[in-house]
Amino acid sequence: MGKLKIGVFGAHRGMTMIHQLLNNPDAEVTAICDKYRPSLDAAGKTAEDAGLKVALFERFDDFFACDMDAVVLANYAHEHAKFAVPILKSGRHVMSEVLTCANLAEAVALIEAVEETGKIYQYAENYCFFNTTAEMRRLYKAGDIGELMYAEGEYIHDCASIWPQITYGERDHWRNRDCATFYCTHSLGPILHATGLRPIRVAGLEGQEKEFMIKLGARAGSFGIEMVTLENGAIVKSIHGGLKREPGSINYEMYGTRGSMETDRWDGNLHVWRETTGNCVGEHEKYAPSFSLDGAAGTGHGGSDFFTTHYFVRSILGDEDAKKEAVDVYEAVDMCIPGNLAYRSIIGDGHALEVPNLRLKEERDKYRNDTFCCFEEAAGEMYVSSTAAQWEQPVIGDEVYEEVRRKWLAGEPG
Repeated sequence: MGKLKIGVFGAHRGMTMIHQLLNNPDAEVTAICDKYRPSLDAAGKTAEDAGLKVALFERFDDFFACDMDAVVLANYAHEHAKFAVPILKSGRHVMSEVLTCANLAEAVALIEAVEETGKIYQYAENYCFFNTTAEMRRLYKAGDIGELMYAEGEYIHDCASIWPQITYGERDHWRNRDCATFYCTHSLGPILHATGLRPIRVAGLEGQEKEFMIKLGARAGSFGIEMVTLENGAIVKSIHGGLKREPGSINYEMYGTRGSMETDRWDGNLHVWRETTGNCVGEHEKYAPSFSLDGAAGTGHGGSDFFTTHYFVRSILGDEDAKKEAVDVYEAVDMCIPGNLAYRSIIGDGHALEVPNLRLKEERDKYRNDTFCCFEEAAGEMYVSSTAAQWEQPVIGDEVYEEVRRKWLAGEPG
């Protein structure tokens, strides 16, 4: 058997996966698709320089027809399930970048496509695989801090300076249309992956949009919060968005019945406190965990990008240990849909809403046609504005997007 043939849809973010596959002993990139020709050509040259002959496509339909065993979805964040379902049904495996789906109807369709086809679907929530968050998972499973009682996940990233480079001056770019709680899996995902616990209720909060982002064309609240109850009764605060802090904060805290763990906001260490001989008596340890596999150090996003591609390839080849470490479709949906439901909470009465367990077939029918979201093409009649009703809806003229596009083409910051 030769190497797995893998296609990458989305040449910009997909470059990370392309780099990971260039010297992979079991897989190689055979096709790349992107509507923006300069990014497509740059990705193709990277592959060519590594000695790979790669087919390049600007149209997805042409890419889809190509001979591939698996596809990496690195396209726009609100369109992953839309493409994952037909790819799975065509007999190919899928690794999806963040996020899983735009709405709950897509979540149901995605799960059922995985079940019907038996193909590998994995979610590239790379923040689960930092040296620190992976170590938290190992320690939690070993029982070091007991049962989770409370946790916090924090993904603070002010994108104002790079907004022209990530939205291109497109009024309808997904980043200009998503709601404040949409992009929730970087903050919530590592807590769920570490503990293996399922979310059962969620309430949401939205920070009011600020003028510096409205001037760049963004229409959603400046940050989102999901207050999530897990199946064992533990509470998680998940916060993410564009608050002012440099460098941005990627931080996780877990409090258990016998101790606690937290990542360091500044120096990259992990802090662990273990109760030993009695209540409030214990030991504190601070250290930088090693990566569990060789090859991760120096790769993207603090080494975490290595693991998603590695586990995907190994899982396709039947490696059961890789499957256990990766994020499967059920966990991926659990990480994603609390953001959608939190926004319903925000525009409703603020009360917590049930998070369905879509592993159970009997729970799916209620959500099979539930297209509630902020993306018109996916929502249909269930479309809602990306800014909650309590805030004044920003009116943004075409001149704003024209100026952002000018900055993008000129290479200027936001």
